[in-house]
Amino acid sequence: MKLLKAAAGFAKNKYFIALACFIVWMVFFDPKDWSLISSRRDKLHELQESEQQLNKQISETRKELNQLKTNAGTIERYAREKYLMKKDNEDLFLVNEP
Repeated sequence: MKLLKAAAGFAKNKYFIALACFIVWMVFFDPKDWSLISSRRDKLHELQESEQQLNKQISETRKELNQLKTNAGTIERYAREKYLMKKDNEDLFLVNEP
């Protein structure tokens, strides 16, 4: 009973009411509420992971490009694998893996 009277007196305090209204406003009604901040943080994390993967792809592509610029055997292998090119006296057999 004593606790209820203390809580009722505390709830009548104008500073407590103002603070409670402010917290409710900031959590639910503000344009930059907590759910928006959380979703943007998750999106940022996804974009950072994507950036790391793309940087890895860029470095691999640069290595491959360097090999293509410097090695004639690499050019021939690349043409055979990617574009299915062949020499005039060769037959080409395509095997599809399941």
